[in-house]
Amino acid sequence: MLDPDPRRAVGARTVLLCAFAFVLALFAGVFAQLLVHFIAFFTNLAFYGKLSFANAAPAGHHLGLFVLAIPVIGGLVVGVLARYGSAAIRGHGIPEAMERVLEHASRIPARIMILKPLSAAISIGTGGPFGAEGPIIATGSALGSVLGQLVPVTANERKTLLAAGAAAGMAAIFGSPVSAVLLAVELLLFELSPRTLIPVSLAAATAAAVRIALVGAAPVFPMAVPTVPNTAAMALYVAMGALVGVLSVAVTRAVYAVEDAFEKLPIHWMWWPALGGIAVGIVGYLEPRTMGVGYDNIEQIVAGEIAGRALALLVALKFISWVIALGSGTSGGTLAPLFTLGGGVGALLGGLLAAAFPTLGIDPRMGALVGMAAMFAGASRALLASIVFAFETTRQPVGLLPLLGGCTAAYLMASLLMRQSIMTVKIERRGVVVPVSFAADVLEQMTVREHATADVTVLLRESLLGEIRTRLVEGDLTTSHQGFPVVDGAGALCGVVTRREIMSIAHADDASVASLIVRPAVVAFAESPLRVAVDIMASEGVGRLPVVTRDAPTRIVGILTRSDVLRAYRRNAHDDRRSEPRLAKGFRVTRTLE
Repeated sequence: MLDPDPRRAVGARTVLLCAFAFVLALFAGVFAQLLVHFIAFFTNLAFYGKLSFANAAPAGHHLGLFVLAIPVIGGLVVGVLARYGSAAIRGHGIPEAMERVLEHASRIPARIMILKPLSAAISIGTGGPFGAEGPIIATGSALGSVLGQLVPVTANERKTLLAAGAAAGMAAIFGSPVSAVLLAVELLLFELSPRTLIPVSLAAATAAAVRIALVGAAPVFPMAVPTVPNTAAMALYVAMGALVGVLSVAVTRAVYAVEDAFEKLPIHWMWWPALGGIAVGIVGYLEPRTMGVGYDNIEQIVAGEIAGRALALLVALKFISWVIALGSGTSGGTLAPLFTLGGGVGALLGGLLAAAFPTLGIDPRMGALVGMAAMFAGASRALLASIVFAFETTRQPVGLLPLLGGCTAAYLMASLLMRQSIMTVKIERRGVVVPVSFAADVLEQMTVREHATADVTVLLRESLLGEIRTRLVEGDLTTSHQGFPVVDGAGALCGVVTRREIMSIAHADDASVASLIVRPAVVAFAESPLRVAVDIMASEGVGRLPVVTRDAPTRIVGILTRSDVLRAYRRNAHDDRRSEPRLAKGFRVTRTLE
């Protein structure tokens, strides 16, 4: 008899995945820092003409008009890598990882581990207005997926490793392990269960520890303690979040409008990144701070060091440069640009409100923090990740309440105005169905006992087929199920036969019912969730399961058919109340056909 309830919340497989996730996180943590250093290398080479891995930003260059050519050259190199290496390196990483989870059993080609970080380092190092987080998330995803293809794991376990790699990459870049886990749950796992949450959390914590060992424990975006908001200020922060949510929809539509415009060009997509590089170069010439990862811009915005006209110009030009570059299909990320745009808008709104209503206690730095997170929440629909990310990267607990209100308002407005997010538009256009909610499985909330049929007819294994056939033909035997459990003289379950097998001419009338049994009985426990029974039906290819109890695993107490499962679905759709158990407490078989 097969194990009727093989699922457990955690077990030996979870421990094995944790071991894989730990090793994976070590590599992802190192890869993240290598990517940062390679971005610095290409930045030094392109803008300063020197071979160095020291941290550098394009804004300090002295190239003059020659700066216009640097992003174009970088775009050409990325285009060649995409054309002759892998087209999967195009884009900002997270949507591609989502598509692999949803459509390709979480399988990512191994070459992406090399080509994605290399192309991103070249793109960003030559002035691309992107952050390093998208490429390293994609690289971490590829590491997890490749590991899941090398070791014997299931598709779900491979998905867990892919998500663990993505979370490790984000934690290694930003030192934000909790928000990395939430991002993995909201955008990659599409579930929240112990078997996935434990390995992913371990990977994020490990990668964050690697970051501490390599670069220290300081927050990525340090800021002074902002003013504690009063009731009026809270209301304005929420309103600010709602406005930023509307802007996030506009930003999303702009990105894909530009991408659609590139699709109409009469030239191969390999050349598009170079064309996008022209816009990056022109904008970079006007405002050098728009080029490169721009983490220092975010730090200065939340610290209140950029304000007024200078901030407005930075936000506007960063938006133009990033939208055109990303729409061209080059390799880069979305998180840092979204944080820059949202933080800048929030700081500007906060400054205007503080000047107009000085007695309300509005702090432009808090406005920047709320705007930064709200923009990401509205654009990505990763609500919880956005809130926690802003806290982890600034270590300012006083901002948690404004963040909760502002991000929720942004999430609401963006969801009302646009069904897709910046992460899903592209893949939904390809026909990929992306889950939009994490509702509990209704089958997990029902038991087999509640929906199995108690009025079950069983056959004795010694009965002759001729006698059973006569009873069926004459209508003397009427049942609500087409499968019959077979028992021995002591009432112990031996197997299951179907009406079709009984009526088959391949078996003589004088043959016994026992001669039809060709496999061990596959059963369901009365105490198990209905989901367990459905999974067993699917994996074993059967349409009915005898129901037994754990105390007496060979005694029939009912039968569960596909019709019973569909009836449970219909009942749940029309009535939220739990149905009464259909099996009597005595667990008796009502008829035995001899």
